Amino acid sequence: MLKRIDVRHLVLGMYLHEFCGSWMEHPFWRSRFLLTDPKDLALIRKTNIREVWIDVSKGLDVTPGTAAVSREEVDAQVESELHHAGNNQAELPIDLGKDDALKPSAMSDELRRAASICASAKKAVVSMFAEARMGRALDTQTAQGMVDEISDSVMRNPGALISLARLKTADDYTYMHSVAVCALMVALARQIGMDEQATRLAGLAGLLHDLGKAAIPLHILNKPGKLTDEEFAIIRSHPEAGHSMLQPSSVHPAVLDACLHHHEKIDGTGYPHRLKGSEISVLARMAAICDVYDAITSDRPYKNGWDPSESLRRMAEWTHDHFDGRLLQAFVKTIGIYPVGSLVRLASGRLGVVTEQNGGSLLAPRVKVFFSTKSDLRIPPEIVDLSAPGCAEKIVGRENPAQWNFPDLNEIWSGLPERPW
Repeated sequence: MLKRIDVRHLVLGMYLHEFCGSWMEHPFWRSRFLLTDPKDLALIRKTNIREVWIDVSKGLDVTPGTAAVSREEVDAQVESELHHAGNNQAELPIDLGKDDALKPSAMSDELRRAASICASAKKAVVSMFAEARMGRALDTQTAQGMVDEISDSVMRNPGALISLARLKTADDYTYMHSVAVCALMVALARQIGMDEQATRLAGLAGLLHDLGKAAIPLHILNKPGKLTDEEFAIIRSHPEAGHSMLQPSSVHPAVLDACLHHHEKIDGTGYPHRLKGSEISVLARMAAICDVYDAITSDRPYKNGWDPSESLRRMAEWTHDHFDGRLLQAFVKTIGIYPVGSLVRLASGRLGVVTEQNGGSLLAPRVKVFFSTKSDLRIPPEIVDLSAPGCAEKIVGRENPAQWNFPDLNEIWSGLPERPW
């Protein structure tokens, strides 16, 4: 049985099942182990980790009367919050004007265009990081041009580029992460009703938020194993490094602030300045959400990414500590309770992968079914629109892709070769 407890109640002999928060927030190579070393206990308490999950079937339980929450209780609360967001979706009016390039595009069409944008954007970001490593000022015109291309794609079909940019390798993570967070920031800005200028600033903040990683030695940035305390401190220096790199350029102060403060947390335990609540700018609070979502859904040198839907559920657990709750709800409305690429089980027992959101309901996306759990066999792929009148199917649960090991899962939903750039 799993229980969530405050780290103050963690003692030797407990089995640590999981840290509450992203794996980027702690220096541990593993997250599941029997706590037997006093040094590990002291290190956990030195970090900004506030809560952990323990497995009382594999180690000591908390003493009677100690505050603890079961996995079932947390899951019920999170599901309620996510479904509340889904049932209260309201689409914002978007004036596309007469520009044909910005008219809504079919998912299949936009995926092909998004693949081309991702390819060119990756090359540009690689160049941008190389220039930063040499101490050269940012080419703001080129950066803004990238933001405009990404923003236009999001305008035509928000699910395409956002979903495609998640399919990054561990080797190109740093560069494609910048592209993905840019797209997520643009989509979130549109969702909360920002005007065109503010939306472009949000996109630029997303594109530049991790530029400071250009100052991090590559052997640390791409290390596949546990970081030392010194290496972890170097990684955490990147917001200030990026802020310093960008100051000589004509970058808007709001973008500079988001680059500096995208690792701050609502409860004041973030870095570099331990800002709290409203002390954190709106753009920085948005960047915190978009940065973490893309990070935890992406493969890294030391860890495989989480399923998109599972990632949202976990982020909802951390809201009271990490994120602005209202912005996280808006983020859920932006990408869906079951984001594109999520593996789900339908009431019929068939498995499918989400291919596109439905504007009317976040609870009823389009799903491409391809596997029957009853026969334990692949079946001919079929698109099921769960929002269609008379559709008897519905999603009854998420599935962990790691447990099924479908090698072509991304190709199934995208219709494109793996990472086509």
